[in-house]
Amino acid sequence: MRFRKFGKAVLIGALSLGVVFGVTSCVESYTVGYLYVTGTETAGTDNNGIVSGFKIDHNTGRLTRINGLPVSSGGANPVRAVLVTSSRFLYVLNRGVNAEGNGDCTTTDPCTGANITEFIVGGNGILTQEDQAFYTEGINPFRLISDASGSFLLALDHDAPSSAACQAALGGSVTSCGDVTVFAINQTTGRLSVVQNEAVTSANCPSATFPCPLTYFPVPANPVDFVMAVGDLLTLTAANPQTSFPYSGGGIVWPYAYSSSSGQLTISINSAQPLTDGGTPSGLVGEGNSIISADGIVYVLDNEPVTISSSDSIFTAGTYPGGQILAYSVTSNGALDAETSGIIPDESDLSNPIQLLVEKTDKYVYVANQGNNTTATNNPNSGIAAYYIESTNPYQLNFVTPATFGSGSGPQCIVEDPSSQFIYEANQYDSSITGRVLDPTSGNLDAMHGTETWSLQGQPTWCLVDGRTG
Repeated sequence: MRFRKFGKAVLIGALSLGVVFGVTSCVESYTVGYLYVTGTETAGTDNNGIVSGFKIDHNTGRLTRINGLPVSSGGANPVRAVLVTSSRFLYVLNRGVNAEGNGDCTTTDPCTGANITEFIVGGNGILTQEDQAFYTEGINPFRLISDASGSFLLALDHDAPSSAACQAALGGSVTSCGDVTVFAINQTTGRLSVVQNEAVTSANCPSATFPCPLTYFPVPANPVDFVMAVGDLLTLTAANPQTSFPYSGGGIVWPYAYSSSSGQLTISINSAQPLTDGGTPSGLVGEGNSIISADGIVYVLDNEPVTISSSDSIFTAGTYPGGQILAYSVTSNGALDAETSGIIPDESDLSNPIQLLVEKTDKYVYVANQGNNTTATNNPNSGIAAYYIESTNPYQLNFVTPATFGSGSGPQCIVEDPSSQFIYEANQYDSSITGRVLDPTSGNLDAMHGTETWSLQGQPTWCLVDGRTG
């Protein structure tokens, strides 16, 4: 009898250990989200890029490859990807190639074969490419975003197809412009359909020199980037022609009223906003390469050196060679109001800020810096600059201590995982992903235990996270 009781105790103990180990195993294998990275892998005969995918471990932040990925991006030189409609559809913008067979497309040597490829996001993060590709109405597309509702997709083309249409839509003596192609998203299939420009239709078409109605929305020449901000579309443009991609030199912002019900864009002809620093004295600044909106604040990243004097800034006086961050509030009709906090310098050991991330609790800001060396796998000016947001002034950033955290060579993008525990960035020059643990108390980006760098096929161009794992 005692033996039987002892046997039962052993059995119960074994079952208990099994439950514990089973729970532990489940916790360790819990996937909190997926990380997708577009890249320029050109080994295939079709010259297409690729989309890589990784599962994010909830406990450790480590990445494991999604079965069946990478897959073809559906075209050459993918540069942007967007998730919409509860993360059921993923769209990749492929720039295509020029006559020389590369992505350095210009107005005189434009990209051909550019398209938007749709993927269905399935179980375990698997991507299935739809057969039909979609095409923008302009030339040399290079940016892709969606509106907040996931009802419309917007693509920024560097060159509009008609100079006459540019003048008709923008007025004055305009002879060239870029354009935005707006697509309505079918919420069931994800298929895209082009939205017509209701401001220039067959009824009010000024001439027969270009097709009417217009199927795109002209924007001023030399666009560099665009973003949705508080219900408006802001387009960053350069004063001088930008002859090669990626474009930079943005110093003027144009706001467009955006209709969330129809996808229509309406510009005020006199709405040009030269970027100013908002400090004392205020002055014209701006050679921006990207514009980002987060929680009603608009940030412009500028790779020009900046000199800070102790009289007009909370930062240590001196020259910051790497660049600067300009912060703006968005007022009525999409107008930008430069904050009196003035210029926020990039960390002095870094250079060429390219992408900014505000983490989900709105306490910290992280800026990915590509560095100046465009080929080396060991790039000392690459890294992440870290800031905390002043509690009394949401437009003022101050350096976290330490202010710099390492990365791979040439970060191209930076994202936060869905559980707000980890930060990842994809590095262009050494074809890698670097992961770090976000300390919610200090804002530090700590090293992960074990592996914190993962290799990629080809050079990465963009990354995004998906929190839908069911």
